[in-house]
Amino acid sequence: MDGILVIDKPAGPTSHDVVSRLRYALKEKKVGHTGTLDPTATGVLPIVLGVATKVARYISCGDKTYRATIRLGITTDTLDAAGVVQSEQPVTVDEVQVRKVLESFIGEIEQVPPMYSAKKVDGKKLYELARKGIEVERKAKKVHIHRLEIISVALPELTIEVSCSAGTYVRVLARDVGERLGCGGHLELLTRISAGQFLLSEAITLQEAIDDPNVVKQKIIPISKALTVLPKLILPKHVAKMVQDGFQLTVAQLRTLDTPNFSSDETIGLWLDSGEIIAIAKTLMPANELAVSRRDRQALKTERVLLQKR
Repeated sequence: MDGILVIDKPAGPTSHDVVSRLRYALKEKKVGHTGTLDPTATGVLPIVLGVATKVARYISCGDKTYRATIRLGITTDTLDAAGVVQSEQPVTVDEVQVRKVLESFIGEIEQVPPMYSAKKVDGKKLYELARKGIEVERKAKKVHIHRLEIISVALPELTIEVSCSAGTYVRVLARDVGERLGCGGHLELLTRISAGQFLLSEAITLQEAIDDPNVVKQKIIPISKALTVLPKLILPKHVAKMVQDGFQLTVAQLRTLDTPNFSSDETIGLWLDSGEIIAIAKTLMPANELAVSRRDRQALKTERVLLQKR
């Protein structure tokens, strides 16, 4: 089995648990995932199978969309419902105040990664330190909230749908919303609706995948389809053979092609016009320099050849 399988992860197992169960059920050694979900969270978890594990880092999961329920008035050490309650306060805000505060989070914001997370500091996962009662300083990072829509308000709970950049912690968002409202809060429920191009509507449950491998075969997304999000450079057969032989393409070759508008240090896909992806490459210069650069200057660095010569 080679490709990507979108699993609707149930609450409870870790993302690693899901991988382990699928590896056993499908009798497939090469299984991985492209984006961790907290154990309590449900929804889209893209799984890579077979050859797809070799290109997992190129399969963009980009922006994410979540449906989240925030419980105001109660804070926990993990920032979600699985944690130990740290404080309780009365919720005296109304829906108008809630909407105003939520709107203030749209756009670029800064978040400090939570201690209960898989992020590493000095080689150690934060949650491992947190379980020992150790708290370390974490640097704030910028994330982007593209859209924040209120689904329902039934105080002290509110349900929102949020589209955000990769790396956004919805648990931190829930805590920060509660703090700004003056009553505290935590993440009660979380479902990932989409991860980049992968949607909940195309997912199957973990149990369905375990029970019937044939369903898995029907639902596998081909590697080539998953990589269509990359800028595409179509190669004629003679240039494709050069790539397959290990030749690094220069300005001279790219000048003869219809190149996409790429920047330097960008990942692009090299394709045949038949629709087969040949390789993945890294750009060594922006496309607008091709016309003025030396013909023998290397333009691309092939990182992985996916289609071998026949």
